[in-house]
Amino acid sequence: MSQSKSDIHPCRGYRLGIVEYGEALCLQNRLTVARVQEEIVDTLLLLQHSPVITLGKSGNVNNVLAPGAAHAKNIRIISTDRGGDVTCHGPGQLVVYPILNLQSHGLSVGGYIWNLEEVIIRVLARCGIVAGREEKLRGVWVGQEKICSLGVHLSNWVSKHGLALNINNDLATFRLINPCGTGRPMTSMAKILGRPQDMEEVESLTLQAFAEVFRFSLREEPPDTLEPYR
Repeated sequence: MSQSKSDIHPCRGYRLGIVEYGEALCLQNRLTVARVQEEIVDTLLLLQHSPVITLGKSGNVNNVLAPGAAHAKNIRIISTDRGGDVTCHGPGQLVVYPILNLQSHGLSVGGYIWNLEEVIIRVLARCGIVAGREEKLRGVWVGQEKICSLGVHLSNWVSKHGLALNINNDLATFRLINPCGTGRPMTSMAKILGRPQDMEEVESLTLQAFAEVFRFSLREEPPDTLEPYR
């Protein structure tokens, strides 16, 4: 069935490279206000972070297993306003922050989470990895191992934060924490496929999957067009 124009949602995508966590959070906050006020359309930020451990609103500080070791490695530990528990970010991990108006998509919070998981399941399938969901656990899983973490925040039904897909990142960092409080191991695309992956290619597949799942009319923009919100 063909889609009507009312089914298509305009969206802008940005590939930002490596961005410090605090800088990315400030950018998200400003874009969220702009989206609530309908100054901008739905927006996707694709980036990587310098090494950092983040603790969500429902996080248990005891799930940071080795804070001393983290500090010794110059890995900051930051409490943030996303949902979920504790996770790690670092180079080689693709982070996607969607700034979306869920009401315009007719989505509940649960439906939004399902869509985010579906995006990554499709990306991994196109790379030859069979992944899926775990009942009562958020994120995307390959067998018993987690490959993508989710954590979101809503303000007036506009989302920020999002997902983190392990591609080529150093999985040893996750030994410093109990990832998401589940006690379950983490994996990555590089580990499963036995070779490093092309980050730009995975970014492109991710943008394509977002356009399919969320019915976006997606246009990429250069990062400097975000300067008014930095």
